[in-house]
Amino acid sequence: MPKSSASAAGILGLFPHCLALIMIKGSCLCGRVAYEINGPLTDALNCHCEMCRKTHGAAFRSRATVQAKDFVWTQGEDHVTWYASSPGNYRGFCEACGTPLLSRFDQTPDVYGLPLGALDDDPGVKPEAHYHVASKAPWYDITDALPQHPGAMDEAPEHEPQVSPLTFSHGR
Repeated sequence: MPKSSASAAGILGLFPHCLALIMIKGSCLCGRVAYEINGPLTDALNCHCEMCRKTHGAAFRSRATVQAKDFVWTQGEDHVTWYASSPGNYRGFCEACGTPLLSRFDQTPDVYGLPLGALDDDPGVKPEAHYHVASKAPWYDITDALPQHPGAMDEAPEHEPQVSPLTFSHGR
């Protein structure tokens, strides 16, 4: 195939770790708030804690970590309302439609928690495990083969990051 006919999707199919180098966009349901990410997402997971379930109105929250320096609001930052869900943890959501958009942490201001559900583009990562399954919704059965941990991520055994070391992963 001539080089001129190679598509970005075809190249990414051959080199999926390169997806972290592409800008990722996200927005809220009503379109008032939008953002861009210009760096890799890491530590993708499904959280089953009660707080995440209630915040998202779902059986669990799929989220990843993004470096603060790689995240930028492109529209409607003034429409983001912040809720202190616990001391030092702030969840940002659209004031109009309620879409969960971002979590900030006083203890780690250089990284954000990013709900994957508000992304408009493929993030290039998938959740690697389920956390807080000890408090999962009783009406939901986990049926995939991902590892399950009863508590938080920092209580789990060490695991390999999903982002290839060939990307410029900054970790957590």
